[in-house]
Amino acid sequence: MAVIEITSENYNELINSDTPVIIDNFADWCGPCKMLSPIFDKVSYAYDGKLKFGKLDTEANPEIASQNNVFSIPCLIIFHKGKEVDRIVGYMPESRLKSSIDSVLAKIKVILE
Repeated sequence: MAVIEITSENYNELINSDTPVIIDNFADWCGPCKMLSPIFDKVSYAYDGKLKFGKLDTEANPEIASQNNVFSIPCLIIFHKGKEVDRIVGYMPESRLKSSIDSVLAKIKVILE
């Protein structure tokens, strides 16, 4: 699945989707963000159809980052139907990221039942 570049034009539509979305809040100057980026891209393929993946450049979109109280990056925020379900802050290896995502998706499934 392709990772969607998030802008002020598509942000609201994306977070209000019926499919949960995970947004990577990053900046080009951030070392841990650069380390997480290829992992985030790779993991997006494992969740095709279950979770949308987006990237938000906090330098280009400071109003969205501020609105979401992003104080540390990388900061992955998971939304479902317009509401924040969880957030993951900091770099982590692929296995830990997948485990964290699986936990959040299980939480969303419980909410839906």
